Amino acid sequence: MTQDPFGARLRHAMDTRGPLCVGIDPHASLLADWGLNDDVAGLARFTRTVVEALGEQVAVFKPQSAFFERFGSQGLAVLETALAEAREAGALILMDAKRGDIGSTMGAYADTYLNPRSPLFSDAVTLSPYLGFGSLRPALDAAVLNGCGVFVLALTSNPEGQEVQRAVRADGASVAAAMLRHLAAENAGAEPLGSFGAVVGATLGDLSAFDLAVNGPLLAPGIGAQGATPADLPTVFGDAVRNVVPSVSRGVLRHGPDAAALRAAAARFADEVRTAVGTAGA
Repeated sequence: MTQDPFGARLRHAMDTRGPLCVGIDPHASLLADWGLNDDVAGLARFTRTVVEALGEQVAVFKPQSAFFERFGSQGLAVLETALAEAREAGALILMDAKRGDIGSTMGAYADTYLNPRSPLFSDAVTLSPYLGFGSLRPALDAAVLNGCGVFVLALTSNPEGQEVQRAVRADGASVAAAMLRHLAAENAGAEPLGSFGAVVGATLGDLSAFDLAVNGPLLAPGIGAQGATPADLPTVFGDAVRNVVPSVSRGVLRHGPDAAALRAAAARFADEVRTAVGTAGA
């Protein structure tokens, strides 16, 4: 399978469809809010509704794998169908799986999400680097080979993350800063955007102490229900704000199951992001 690098495809998708990633998070409370049962049938109805409503509109879908895995093989079958339908509609797929391991096991995760022959093949996947950035090499290599991307957990919005991510190494740099430096090295020379991104919470406030200029995308969860707004993005991301991929889940999904309401909510968030980052009309 030959395709352009993920970073280039992401840049084009955000410029043409709007700078927004919508999560597909069918957790039990949201299924209930939609009047659906917390079972495979409810999962399938929810997921199909989201993809059909937004697949031709949003730049990126971010399915949360755990909410499908909890139903076992039947849940994964729903996820596989959703990936095929989203891809057919032209949306990019970022699998939120947060995988992290070493050696052949990391290679197996890479085969799962970054190999075109896999039924769970995605355009990008989230990864945890806390067995060492080098442990991600099988996935990084697979991403290059197949025109895919990865998003590495760097500065997450959960308070517990600070004890690891902001810990100071022997060289005086924080762990998060080291991860950002690794990503910048992987993206060196890539145009118009590298394919190796960082996950950086939109709720974290001023991050000027960190060099976010990794020449790659910055996935920014926390918009909407978690309290951040598009207007916060310039403060959090500074000069790197143009490369931010704001992620919204409940802020859009709570407007379902009405398809028109879902589309309107996604369009509103995308417009607010454009305005905030100075790309309105771009």
